Amino acid sequence: MNTHSQVGKTAANFPPIFRDVGKLANACQLESHTDQRVRELSADWQVGKAANLPTSPNPRGCWVSGDFQVGENSLPPTGGEEHAVSSPPTRRGLPGIDGRDRGPGTAILSLDLGTRTGWALLGRDGSITSGSESFKPRRFEGGGMRYLRFKRWLTEVKPSADGLDAVYFEEVRRHAGVDAAHAYGGFMAQLTAWCEHHGIPYQGVPVGTIKKHATGKGNAGKQEMVAAMQALGFRPEDDNEADALALLMWAIATQEVPA
Repeated sequence: MNTHSQVGKTAANFPPIFRDVGKLANACQLESHTDQRVRELSADWQVGKAANLPTSPNPRGCWVSGDFQVGENSLPPTGGEEHAVSSPPTRRGLPGIDGRDRGPGTAILSLDLGTRTGWALLGRDGSITSGSESFKPRRFEGGGMRYLRFKRWLTEVKPSADGLDAVYFEEVRRHAGVDAAHAYGGFMAQLTAWCEHHGIPYQGVPVGTIKKHATGKGNAGKQEMVAAMQALGFRPEDDNEADALALLMWAIATQEVPA
């Protein structure tokens, strides 16, 4: 029997690498050191108030890229409410109002806001396109997603028209139900905020004004509005598209928009 393979109970039987273990006061205790350099660095890294960023003028380990672009949903450069956006006036002083002509090549978007939004677009070449877009809430989708899809749709329309000079929307003051009122308020809030962000003048036009201009009756029904637009040569798919077309016709006729 090989006696060297037996493990003894004393330190003498440990392999040579472990013979000095007994010399440690505590095998798990480490010696602590105070690093003056660490304390100097930590003095420059105070917690900021807004975003937990260093408040030192030149914090170590931080950098800011000058090429960073501010996105559409970013805060204003100053980060506060005092930031003023230099944009054309809204609701008052729209180009074409107060006797000012919009000039040739004007791009105008008119909207009949709702879960199914009707739209009509006057292009810079004088052409008119129209349609209706559904923003019905989808399954497993949060209540605010349709408003985000609406804003994304607006952002896609803008470059397709080579920019927009003005936006008109049907201003509804009475709703059939609470849900319709809430939906309309959400779409109008998104639209007006989007126009403010992009510096696009916008104006709400009462429903009665649009209907009276299109049919001669301020209380015209849906089919009457569709028939009125068909008489002008348009082929609206539904009353939402017809209302948007009627609004665009009103803008062209009354706001000095070149046809």
